[in-house]
Amino acid sequence: MIRGLVLLFLAAFLTGPVHGQSRMAEAEWANQQLPDPADEAEAKALMESLRCLVCQGQSIADSDADMASDMRALVRRRIAAGEEPEDIRAWLVERYGRWITYDPPMDAVTWPLWLLPLLFVGFGVWLARGRFRSRKRES
Repeated sequence: MIRGLVLLFLAAFLTGPVHGQSRMAEAEWANQQLPDPADEAEAKALMESLRCLVCQGQSIADSDADMASDMRALVRRRIAAGEEPEDIRAWLVERYGRWITYDPPMDAVTWPLWLLPLLFVGFGVWLARGRFRSRKRES
């Protein structure tokens, strides 16, 4: 009985990494640079500005996730085909939402993200100014 439980435990935990590996072939341009250095520079800049949908904290340029690998290949293929990076970004934003980009556009939904830091800094300056004035009066 114990021997069976030990074997079950070993089978469950030692074969886990094997099952976690992808069986799909890697996309053609996922980890291979484009032949034209200018195209590769454009692709790299775009990939660094796009968020990995799986990792969420990394760009697709830095992520090892299969989804990021596929997105890198897609970006390189489209750049090699002559598409502009902004057109590719717009297509990806349309497909996956604004969250995919590290630089969201200013619109009705995102304006508080751009304006609130400025308001907080202004409020902090106003508080500090009042605090310094009150100290001057006390001395």
